[in-house]
Amino acid sequence: MSDLAITGLLVLSLFLILGSGVWIGLTLSGVAWIGMQLFSSRPAGDAMAVTIWGSASSWTLTALPLFIWMGEILFRTRLSQDMFKGLAPWVQALPGRLLHTNVVGCTIFAAVSGSSAATCATIGKMTLPELTRRGYPEHMVVGTLAGASTLGLLIPPSIIMIVYGVSAEVSISQLFIAGVLPGILLAALFSGYIMLWALRHPDRIPAADVRMSFMQKLAESRSLIPVVVLIAAVLGSIYTGFATATEAAAVGVVGSLVLSAVQGSMNWNTFKASLMGATRLYCMIALILAGAAFLTLSMGYIGLPRHLAEWIASLGLNKAQLIAALAVFFIILGCFLDGISMVVLTMGVLMPTVQAAGIDPIWFGIFIVLVVEMAQITPPVGFNLFVLQGMTGRQLPWIAKVTMPMFLLMCTAVALIYVFPGIVTWLPQQMSAR
Repeated sequence: MSDLAITGLLVLSLFLILGSGVWIGLTLSGVAWIGMQLFSSRPAGDAMAVTIWGSASSWTLTALPLFIWMGEILFRTRLSQDMFKGLAPWVQALPGRLLHTNVVGCTIFAAVSGSSAATCATIGKMTLPELTRRGYPEHMVVGTLAGASTLGLLIPPSIIMIVYGVSAEVSISQLFIAGVLPGILLAALFSGYIMLWALRHPDRIPAADVRMSFMQKLAESRSLIPVVVLIAAVLGSIYTGFATATEAAAVGVVGSLVLSAVQGSMNWNTFKASLMGATRLYCMIALILAGAAFLTLSMGYIGLPRHLAEWIASLGLNKAQLIAALAVFFIILGCFLDGISMVVLTMGVLMPTVQAAGIDPIWFGIFIVLVVEMAQITPPVGFNLFVLQGMTGRQLPWIAKVTMPMFLLMCTAVALIYVFPGIVTWLPQQMSAR
């Protein structure tokens, strides 16, 4: 059979199994089994056992459940309740006023959650009712929240960065550090958009609250200080080389347990709920990773990745054309798959091509995260859109429409990191030089 026919058969199998309601991880394993059985001479059972064990026993992967648990613990503290109170005084003077709490709140919470959906749900619970009650336009409240919550994927510690690092065999510590400046850039673009909109529509922004002195602002924000210290400790230990990503994750878990205990929000039920929440989420991710590892092996035996890489190479695309083609490819793919599935499904196929084109794998990791962020707010399978639909009761098309400016800003961010790659690579280079 030709490569095109084999690919068509496997893609058809993928959609048929997914359409029947089977979990993504098991679907990937099923497609890999079909490929191994029909188009390879190696016994599928032995290959599956060895591959799944090898992918699941990676020490690097240990950071993933720990960071998830850290986010789950802090999700159940009073952080989300205190955050609005702490941030509001500092943004009153900016054009757009309290709309900036969406961006700043998501930026801070992204640094402790690693999940876009968790960031959206947590910050949304705080800002949606408060901003709506104060009279801020609903389309701006929902749109900025949808866009800013995607920072949960970009600002470290990021779950999807760990998944990419394991899949592409890239340093997770360097990926984390590489995500800092692009994350700040994207947050700045979102805030800049809010300011421009507010300056054009000053009549639609409610009046400012009572002005506070600097000391009063600090007093209002004191509840955020422990969280900021925790974030600094986790990222600082990685950046200085004091700890690996896995060790920093352990520091984060211990710190979050201490923080929640000091706040008085830690009890046996909270501890159990956070542990079970982290376990459920990690089991889902681990199953997807195991299935993807087996699928990658199966594709390797069939020879499809090599043939695809050869085909792309034969097109004679330059670096800019390749990046543009991959961006469109991932945006389309993101309409149907979640971010983790996209990464683990494609890395085994794409990395040889990316390396052959001379693209830095660290830079490419941040690029992947940015385009996966876009996928979070593109229908019909944009996770953040579903979260917001549940919280607002609005229809999906309306939510997708109000998030469109944020999508365009993310496209701008991708263009900026391509034109100025140092935004991504400068910090990892400084880290390597130490």
